[in-house]
Amino acid sequence: MQKSVKTLHRVTPKALRWAFASALIVGGAIWLARPAQAQGAEIFKGADLALGEKMIAEHKCVACHTSKVGGDGSAIYKPMGKFNTAGLMRGMVEMCNTNMNLGMFPEEVTAVAAVLNRDHYKFK
Repeated sequence: MQKSVKTLHRVTPKALRWAFASALIVGGAIWLARPAQAQGAEIFKGADLALGEKMIAEHKCVACHTSKVGGDGSAIYKPMGKFNTAGLMRGMVEMCNTNMNLGMFPEEVTAVAAVLNRDHYKFK
């Protein structure tokens, strides 16, 4: 009697990173492909600014940014060409949410981005 050989496919960390990076790229492309009118600050229309302020404090965003850029952390708000639209800035907040495993819902990410836009970026 022959023994059947079963091959178990293991997901390697490299494969997981590749899948995650691919998902981010596809997600970013979908986000950027939405209608042009959503590129301005109107994507923040109706955002809960109090919720955004709460999320920024709760997740200690300022402390993290200070550890990355030094000083009071405000240099992080001058990304030198990294992004120039409200939509891309919101995407950066989503990237922090994902990379730091913060677990924020989309409306919370939008609220945080709306506060940052109000206080620092001022995209129209």
